[in-house]
Amino acid sequence: MMFADKVFDPRTGLLFFDLFNLDGILGDKFLVNGKIQPFFQVHPRRYRFRWLNTGPSRFLELFLTDPNNLSAHHPFWQISHDGNLLPRPLLVESVGMAVAERSDVIIDFSQLPPGSSLFIENRLEQKDGRGPTNRILPAGQGNLLLRFDVVLPPVADNSADPATITHLLDVPAAPQNIVTRGFRFDRQNGMWAINGRLMDDDCETIRFRARQNTTGNEGEIWTFVNKSGGWQHPIHPHFEEFVILTRNGQPPPSFEVGRDDVARLNFNEEILLFRRHRDFLGRYPLHCHNVLHEDHAMMLRFDIEPVGDTNPTP
Repeated sequence: MMFADKVFDPRTGLLFFDLFNLDGILGDKFLVNGKIQPFFQVHPRRYRFRWLNTGPSRFLELFLTDPNNLSAHHPFWQISHDGNLLPRPLLVESVGMAVAERSDVIIDFSQLPPGSSLFIENRLEQKDGRGPTNRILPAGQGNLLLRFDVVLPPVADNSADPATITHLLDVPAAPQNIVTRGFRFDRQNGMWAINGRLMDDDCETIRFRARQNTTGNEGEIWTFVNKSGGWQHPIHPHFEEFVILTRNGQPPPSFEVGRDDVARLNFNEEILLFRRHRDFLGRYPLHCHNVLHEDHAMMLRFDIEPVGDTNPTP
């Protein structure tokens, strides 16, 4: 399920994009797989869904909401974050996704009465494109994205019960033999900068060179820093997944202890992560995945080469 929000011109009904908005665009219509607020008829059994937040600028916190009983809780299972499975399934009441983040979830509709409905509801308040306020709205006061209708007949369900699964995937060992680098994400003269610099027009500036074939617990430790109190950034370095070591000096939450490729950088936050550069050579970007921030011009190029450098602040 690909989630997006779009702006439509009320005069023409055509999709609208504000070229002069540098902060981020929030839509007034919510789409799933290209359809505005669709419905999905389901059997009373377990379903596995892969959820993707396509943005371009809205962050999500997705709950299951019963419109006829707003006080009811409907937990479900999260089994992945970004491109890989978590170490074990997590029983959750919501899943948060910055732009470009993904999650696999398992929802068991056999626990609901026949004929009932549930909505996927985004309850994360966001007033502008810079990022959410982090306030969670009460049930029924968020954005209704899709309705599940439990109206199809019972069928056999041979899937594994997530409650019985204790192990899905291991994470890499603690790092050694490392290169350390720091990245600061700021607003600069109305544009968006990394370490005080904007992406160049021809993409020819190489900000750092990572060494190819770092394996095992070799690799690099990167620090992402956001000193602002007014915006958030989903940071996406290409090529290789990473493991988040700490957020503001504390262990990451349980849904971030696996392999990730997008790091949600909150207000006044510092993230420490470990990554390797295996297999391939070439040029790759690191950028904010709020598409408006990326376009103006919060991105850099790094290259993977046989011999890397140790530049601490690219």
